[in-house]
This record gives sequence, structure tokens and C-alpha cells, in this order.
Amino acid sequence: MRKFKYQKISKTKKVRYIDNYYKKKLYIVFLPGFMSDIEGQKPQAFKQYAIKKKLGFLALEYFGHGKSSGEFTKCNISIWSRNTKLLIKKVIRKNNFIIIGSSMGAWIALNQFKYFKKQIKGFLGIGSAPEFLTRLMWNKFPKKIKEEIIKKGITHIESGQYKYPITYQLIKDGRKNKVLSKKIKSKIEITMIHGQKDEVVPVSFSKKVLSVFVGAKKKLIIIKKGDHSLSAKKPLQKIIKELNKIVLNII
Repeated sequence: MRKFKYQKISKTKKVRYIDNYYKKKLYIVFLPGFMSDIEGQKPQAFKQYAIKKKLGFLALEYFGHGKSSGEFTKCNISIWSRNTKLLIKKVIRKNNFIIIGSSMGAWIALNQFKYFKKQIKGFLGIGSAPEFLTRLMWNKFPKKIKEEIIKKGITHIESGQYKYPITYQLIKDGRKNKVLSKKIKSKIEITMIHGQKDEVVPVSFSKKVLSVFVGAKKKLIIIKKGDHSLSAKKPLQKIIKELNKIVLNII
């Protein structure tokens, strides 16, 4: 089931991905979150769905994530957005696709609209977190942590069982990737799904994503007792059900 592939980006760098290749079919593109890989429940569930429906599929690990090349601390939103753009061009080519963004993946997804607006036929966000580096991190960091980042260029933030290295260059690059103040005119279907008990990203972020789109068919679904990742069986079934609704309206 997990047939991982590698796309060479340069002589020394490559991106790991999984796909289900079809020449002239609708594709589903899954973009994982911050420090996530493509071995989890969500990418595998979406791939299974794509195979079942005879749809194309792509999920990738950005530089510094999973088994892709690159050091995480030297990467940022601009680099990860470029990784995504390149893989879409290489794997999906001219085919139409539905883009799914999980957490930070929704931010990367919004950055793809400027390149593939005509090909993107639907957008599904899961615990969407665009601009989280400024809005949820920098703006809420105490003075001591801000001073540490500026002085040392890095700090480590603990969240649950995870420890995240946050660099100053990552924060600064995040400011250059503002997406919530821009408007995207599109008639596609956009569904934002958010866990009611998400302790990482407030539901307001999914609402902010919806407000970016003008002329789209918009929907917000709050999953009761749902956490940030929504990777458990029941939430995932609900997400697949919503994805299927978008697919049926396109095909």
C-alpha cells in the first residue's frame, strides 16, 4: 500500500511522495502539517479513497520533513510552497485537482492558488492554520522567548509530547507569506473541517480561510469532541464523506 517514491529536485536534494497516477483524471492532493510526514492515517486514508474511486492522488513530504532532503531548521513556508508547486507540476501536470490541507498544509494550499487556480476544483481544510507563525506563535510569545529567537536565531517550543525548533528565519519568512488579507475569486467548493476541542488552532482560523474566497460554495464543519489532527477513525470517516461530496459535484 505504501509505495513511496522520490522526486529529484537537484543533484543532492529529493522530495518523498506517494501517488496514484492517472493520465486524465481528477486528482486529490494532500498537504500535511508542520513537522508531519506521509506515513500517518490521513494520507493513507485519502490514498485508499482515491484508489477506490479511480482518482489520481499525490501526497508529499516537504524539505526537512519525513524522509525528504533538507534540514528542518533551514526551511520555511516559501521553500515548502515551492516543493509543493514543483511536485504538482511533475506529477499532476495539467490535470484538475482537489487540494486538501491539514493544519499548516492549508497555508501551503492557499499559496498554490496563484499558480494552479484553473486546475483547483475544490479545497478541503483540516484544522487549517494559515499564518500560524505570526498569529499563534510570535504574537503570543513572551518577551524572553522573542529575545532568545532574535539573539540565537532559534528556540524550542514544547507542545504536548512534541518539541518544535522555531527559527527566526522561519518566523520572518512567515510574515512574507500572508494569505488571509488577500481575496481569491473562485466558484469552487470549499469545506473547512475543524475539531471542537482543537487546543492548537482556534476554529476562527477556518472561518478566516472561508472569508478569503469570493464566489465560492463555502461550508464549515465542526467535529464535536474533535482534536487538532482529526486522525481518529470517526473524524476521518466524516472528512472522507465531505471529500466525496466535493468529488461527486466535480465528476
